[in-house]
Amino acid sequence: MKKIGFDNDAYMRKQSEEIIKRIDKFGGKLYLEFGGKLFDDHHASRVLPGFEPDSKLRMLRMISEHAEVIITISAPDIEKNKVRGDLGITYDADTLRLIDTFRSFGLYVGSVVITQFSGQPAAEAFKVKMERLGMPVYLHYPIDGYPTNVQHIVSEEGFGKNQYIETSRPLVVVTAPGPGSGKMATCLSQLYHENKRGIQAGYAKFETFPIWNIPLKHPVNLAYEAATADLNDVNMIDPYHLEAYGITTVNYNRDIEVFPVLRAMFKQIYGECPYQSPTDMGVNMAGYCITDDEACCEASNQEIIRRYYKAKADYRKGTGSEETVNKIEILIQQKGISLDARPVIKAALELEEAIEGPVMAIELRDGRIVTGKTSELMGPASAALLNAVKAMENIERPIHFISAAAIAPIQRLKTELLGGKNPRLHSDEVLIALSMSAATDKNAERAFVRLSDLRGCEAHSTVMLSSVDEDIYRRLGINLTCEPRYQVNRLFHK
Repeated sequence: MKKIGFDNDAYMRKQSEEIIKRIDKFGGKLYLEFGGKLFDDHHASRVLPGFEPDSKLRMLRMISEHAEVIITISAPDIEKNKVRGDLGITYDADTLRLIDTFRSFGLYVGSVVITQFSGQPAAEAFKVKMERLGMPVYLHYPIDGYPTNVQHIVSEEGFGKNQYIETSRPLVVVTAPGPGSGKMATCLSQLYHENKRGIQAGYAKFETFPIWNIPLKHPVNLAYEAATADLNDVNMIDPYHLEAYGITTVNYNRDIEVFPVLRAMFKQIYGECPYQSPTDMGVNMAGYCITDDEACCEASNQEIIRRYYKAKADYRKGTGSEETVNKIEILIQQKGISLDARPVIKAALELEEAIEGPVMAIELRDGRIVTGKTSELMGPASAALLNAVKAMENIERPIHFISAAAIAPIQRLKTELLGGKNPRLHSDEVLIALSMSAATDKNAERAFVRLSDLRGCEAHSTVMLSSVDEDIYRRLGINLTCEPRYQVNRLFHK
């Protein structure tokens, strides 16, 4: 069993208390820029074992009577159908998903803001769609010289052009489907308009990573660098905080670089800046809730390895860069992390060499490693899933609870009717067959109920998987890595 290193209950309590304090500091109105994922924050749950993926959302629910949510999305992202890599859906579709999720948690979503709007047809259509669904939509426009020309930005020709967003609660959470959506600019624009109306309001930022009060080179912070290597984010000592207080804290390059501009904007709006440093702007309490530093270090090293393999696979697919791979390699070398620290890699590669074929290895929660290989009926990803649930129930391997007779019609459907070339069952098809067998076979039923216990397990494939298999492993909560090579030598891969 993996050790717990993070007190999730303390985190939600401390975080909600700190946000309430910040609201009071600014006289009862706070625009809170929410970076990262408000829910399904699986990166945080991997590097801080004990952190629940929906912790931030549950924390907001504790103070829901004070809060409303604004979702920002940039018009250029709508126009080019930008996709969330972890979910495979466009930013505009994810906006709808976010609204539904927030509402299911009892949070009030006040409006959607389309930023960088300059008449893009797709953004216009999205606006109409949202308004027909009953959601207020506001438009914010490109500002010449943003973010350096402060005099122009903080004027009627800058923020003044943006539509004022009507809000009704003291805490306004500004979030987005992904980075670059205009969250900070939306907050600052609102401060400008609130000040014009004689309303006192403040701004703060909630980013889980990097954690400001642990060392710069702590594995948790390095895992964040690995996760954002493609964005050119770099953790740094906050020089403004060090100068103001003589205390060393950690922030990241973009916030440090933009702080002088933010400070100038605050002075232009209010006559003074309430913050001495980028660290001052944050309200992150995660560092105070680490209970087992060793467990978090170990988990973060594992995440760095996973990010390394993902970067190599993305480069092989043509969706990533060699620079990203090299950055993570440097992190691995700096911390002296050995790839042998991920046992499933060695297990998969050794078996692949022995059988001369692709292999999937899964490490169960108790440390046992099970494997799967290609057969006439299924690929290694599918076989490994079945072998894993068998092992958890101590069902002997020769027992087959999905018969060849049950699989044959699925294969005919795939190849003869649907025109597929690969008759082997993918993970989703195997799970459907298993669920059907569970209705009449007790062994299959025992195995089926153990699928949920695969969440948090580690897996490694000696070849890159199909998008279907990758998606099933993700949905099951299995932490997957793959060797950066295809099973077959062809140019087109689905």
